[in-house]
Amino acid sequence: MNDSTQPATIRAFIALAPPDDAKDELARALAPAYAAHPGMRWNRIEDWHITLAFLGELPTTAVALLHDPLAELAAARRPLDLSLRDGGHFDSRVLWSGIDGEVAGLHRLADEVRTLVKETGIPYEGRPLRPHLTLARARRGDLSSVPDAAGVLDGFTGRPWPTARLHLVGSDYARGPAPVRYQDIDSWPFTGV
Repeated sequence: MNDSTQPATIRAFIALAPPDDAKDELARALAPAYAAHPGMRWNRIEDWHITLAFLGELPTTAVALLHDPLAELAAARRPLDLSLRDGGHFDSRVLWSGIDGEVAGLHRLADEVRTLVKETGIPYEGRPLRPHLTLARARRGDLSSVPDAAGVLDGFTGRPWPTARLHLVGSDYARGPAPVRYQDIDSWPFTGV
């Protein structure tokens, strides 16, 4: 992409992504909710992620400052063992799956990522980490579908998996009425011991 076509800003966040087979396992558990609530705004499975730091709208030049520090952080950290577990909702509007496994390590990683963001000069005033995977959102005025859909995940325990990569993700690729789509800006393997 040449400079004349590159957007001046990008909505960005730093995240982890479960492997495809773990996402497929969760999608199979969600099948009754998909069938019962087709009107919910379901996130695409390929977009499921665990946000470590939501950065908001940033100049593309600021995003570029994160590449080397994030690569170094990933290279110094070993993979975490995580799994998807149960489900719940925020304010009857957002359906999520919980995260299990090395959750304390996940909090430490998020703290390191957020510190790194601030050290690059990017302002960061994020909320405390609530590890989850966002699955769907309710349509306006619908306060029953999300809690009902969360019930199908009661007792769900996914298989454990190691975090493979640290992802820097952009979400400006479908502005307007179309669903938000995410795309990796870059990602780095966890190679520490």
